[in-house]
Amino acid sequence: LFKYTYAVINRTAEGHLKPPPVSEAFSGSGFNIVILQLLVFVLMGALVTAAAMLGGSILMMLAIAFVVLGLPASIMVLAMERSVGAAVNPLNLAVLISRIGTPYFLLYGYLILLTLASGAAQDFAVTHFPLWVAQPLAGFLNSTFTLILFHMLGYLLFQYQEELGFASDIQDDDDLAGRQHRDRSSRLDADLDMNIKDGNYDRAQAILKDALKKDRNDPRRLEQLYLLLTARNDVSELYRYHPRLMAWLAGRNDGDALNELIRSLQTLEPNFQVDDAELALSCATALYHRQHFKPALRLLQDFHKRFPDSAQLAPAYLLAAQVLANGLQQWEKASAFVTYVQKRCHGHPAHQHIDVWLEQVNNREPLKGPKASFEIAE
Repeated sequence: LFKYTYAVINRTAEGHLKPPPVSEAFSGSGFNIVILQLLVFVLMGALVTAAAMLGGSILMMLAIAFVVLGLPASIMVLAMERSVGAAVNPLNLAVLISRIGTPYFLLYGYLILLTLASGAAQDFAVTHFPLWVAQPLAGFLNSTFTLILFHMLGYLLFQYQEELGFASDIQDDDDLAGRQHRDRSSRLDADLDMNIKDGNYDRAQAILKDALKKDRNDPRRLEQLYLLLTARNDVSELYRYHPRLMAWLAGRNDGDALNELIRSLQTLEPNFQVDDAELALSCATALYHRQHFKPALRLLQDFHKRFPDSAQLAPAYLLAAQVLANGLQQWEKASAFVTYVQKRCHGHPAHQHIDVWLEQVNNREPLKGPKASFEIAE
């Protein structure tokens, strides 16, 4: 476990957020770190014992406080330098703590909470389960919390690598790629700005369309294209890009803009409908929350005919019921949609709560579905 935790702290300190393969814990090399860590613990224990012998309980408590405060720093120093002397040198620990500053003490407090949580979880396991279950479960919990602790320490090293005087392997490449991406993005923005100021709207539109060929769902470019096409009232291009634009607006929960976009599309196609079940539901949800009830219902119209095999049928018709009941006060129609879900959507998870919906609609109460319950079944 200690061997793997040090593999975790080193990997995280290099900027990798995915854990190393478990096989590293069982490989033949690298076990010296375990011996070094045990030596650190022995020396720290010796320090506390010597303090107790020389100065009594008060000096012993001060030594314990210093050891506990410096333990995370000691682990980080040992991970970086692989030296017991460096890991127990008070000067090294003080320098590391001072360079990190206040965040070290915040992390220290969080680690104390983490340790208490680990102890509470293990105590719960020992208290409530048979011994043959409790022992491996407590060991698993202890190992999990230990890995979390070392991962956090590794991330602190990665975050403060400049202050601590080292550079992660991945950082330079990431910075270079990030700078290149920002440079390209800045140049594109400058090109767009220049063409729009000069009135070259066709050129600006072509730039955005080309950018969206490289990244279909870039939210910044979708926003710029939407604003440009709306300002130009270019309904044909809005229609061409409407699936991506509607998905972007629904992701922002911008029901007002969705309503305006749908109105524009209806000037080109009066019977406009969305051809994707998930997109229709997400757009209808955004419209409902902005109180555009009739456009929301229009997107959900004949949902069972347009998408007969869709897993979104039950949530779509329950949303339609909410629109009718909560928005338009049409309780009979709302009841019809809830009843349809009751009869036709037996396999959907929402079906188990359908009685709550029916009770609400029959009592002409706002349709909110079931309340959350935190009761544990006996």
